[in-house]
Amino acid sequence: MLHINDLTYRIEGRLLLDRASVGIPAGHKVGLIGRNGAGKTTLLRIVTGELSPDDGSVGFPRSARLGYVAQEAPGGDATLIEWVLEADHERASLLAEAETATDPQRIADIHTRLGDIGAHAAPARAAQILAGLGFDEAAQNRPCREYSGGWRMRVALAAVLFLEPEILLLDEPTNYLDLEGTLWLESYLRAYPHTILMVSHDRNLLNRAVNSILHLDRGRLTLYSGGYDDFEDARSEQQRLEGKLKKKQDDERKRITAFVDRFRAKATKAAQAQSRLKALAKMKPIAAQVDDRVVPIAFPKPEKALASPLIRLEGVAAGYEPDKPILCNIDLRIDNDDRIALLGQNGNGKSTFAKLVSGRLSPLRGSSWSHKNLSFGYFAQHQLDELSEGRTPFDYITGLMPDASEAERRARLGAAGFGFDRAENRCDTLSGGEKARLLLLLATFHAPHILVLDEPTNHLDVDSRETLIRALNDYEGAVILISHDRHLVEACADRLWLVGNGTVRPFEGDMADYQRMLLDERSSRPARDDKACGSRTDDRAEQRRIAAGRRAQVAPLRRAMTDAEREVNRLTAHIANIDAKLADPDLYASEPDTVQKLSIERGQQAKALAAAEDIWLAATEAFEDASSLATS
Repeated sequence: MLHINDLTYRIEGRLLLDRASVGIPAGHKVGLIGRNGAGKTTLLRIVTGELSPDDGSVGFPRSARLGYVAQEAPGGDATLIEWVLEADHERASLLAEAETATDPQRIADIHTRLGDIGAHAAPARAAQILAGLGFDEAAQNRPCREYSGGWRMRVALAAVLFLEPEILLLDEPTNYLDLEGTLWLESYLRAYPHTILMVSHDRNLLNRAVNSILHLDRGRLTLYSGGYDDFEDARSEQQRLEGKLKKKQDDERKRITAFVDRFRAKATKAAQAQSRLKALAKMKPIAAQVDDRVVPIAFPKPEKALASPLIRLEGVAAGYEPDKPILCNIDLRIDNDDRIALLGQNGNGKSTFAKLVSGRLSPLRGSSWSHKNLSFGYFAQHQLDELSEGRTPFDYITGLMPDASEAERRARLGAAGFGFDRAENRCDTLSGGEKARLLLLLATFHAPHILVLDEPTNHLDVDSRETLIRALNDYEGAVILISHDRHLVEACADRLWLVGNGTVRPFEGDMADYQRMLLDERSSRPARDDKACGSRTDDRAEQRRIAAGRRAQVAPLRRAMTDAEREVNRLTAHIANIDAKLADPDLYASEPDTVQKLSIERGQQAKALAAAEDIWLAATEAFEDASSLATS
């Protein structure tokens, strides 16, 4: 069992943990949540011993091993599989000793211990974990130094999972994963046999991979049973009850105070007044609910809407070297009201495509057209590291508003969540969430027609992600979204484009269909940054053809169901419009002929609606039957 006892911790005078306590039973899987800057990562670092608390303690069985992803990504000439295997120091030292040991008893002891810890099966287990995180056999045998930082952080995660510690600590483990890797990790954590304490803001992961939520709020820890949705329900009910109880207590205080004020001076009532004063003093006040409202995210409306299409691509190829295109044969268009999510594994070219459409990368060949007045806003997570450490949000906004008054600049920053003090904080002291908000402000400052977002939620807490969803849905420009956050994609995107096999094409289906496709194609592909169009071989081509055939059978049924539903909605709206006209009493006196025509039309539309509903029900049943067969 993991015990956190009365932890107190301050950083630069700010109280992060205030006598925080919790007990996590062995084998529990716990999601640690809280607002950006609440102290979640600090708590993990105290548990590992990397930081020392001002007061309190952390306790767990002495024999239990702690696993925590290293802050620095692995590098050097060691291959991925070698690096992961070397993370098990006991296995590595025993194998090294077995090569030189001469004492027969010691040799026997070594091999017995190697058998106990499953040393000979370790390479297969390490390879399985690496494959789940996106590395095929060839990729696993490449040196760590050949990979970018994001891919190497996956290797660090694989090493911790390979160790299978009794207490596994994870800090935003999905930040460097694509959707396929996130799905694999979710399944792995659900089956993990030991204790997990995981910081995450991924709603789906918190609903499916953990059985408890640990809420860090104002320095205190509260443990809730269930996933994130259960936490939200319990928290809302708790706040409602506390609000009612506080109101009741406030009313009682007012009544007692009024009695004391009225009768304190009367001799006959003095004793009773004193008694009530003592009761008032003993009454423990119930704290009012502090307003935890998240500052909303808002994107300015483009000053002038442009006619569609905004961008048209015909036979376009894109890449960084003329003879090595990453994407080929792109035939797509982007309209002014599109909400497009790019799907595909990391390394397939999603960011390359985003750079192509935003004008940051020129086509290698093909025809590319865009509106002459088109403007872009571009957000990418690597930009967080490119913010100047010595500059402040106020410095950045001054550069964008050189002629504005200080009040106007601070008003713009305040609307983005940077009050007077935070606006003066240097970027190297900002939290990841604050940096993300600043970059969103900078990217959208000039009201772009197309907003390109590459993993915008990695450093945002759950509530901030919800405000981003609302901002994207209210935004009047086009959006191109790259994200592993399924909730964000499902809530915002109305078109899905699949980046894979060296091209970009529309995906006929929804996120559930895409997840099923990923499960059909479970074998991971090479994680490469330099692949050219058509250069990758695929061992599972036949399986993908089968999956594509299933989806092709379901797609027309989905369209038929959608068309039928649209017709039902149209007829329903038309009938409601007729009813609104017939509800006008003046119409019967002034235009009786119109009333008669409307009545006849309503009867015709009602019959059409009944027929349309029958078609819709039949189409829905056919689609659901086909979907169940496609996934069986």
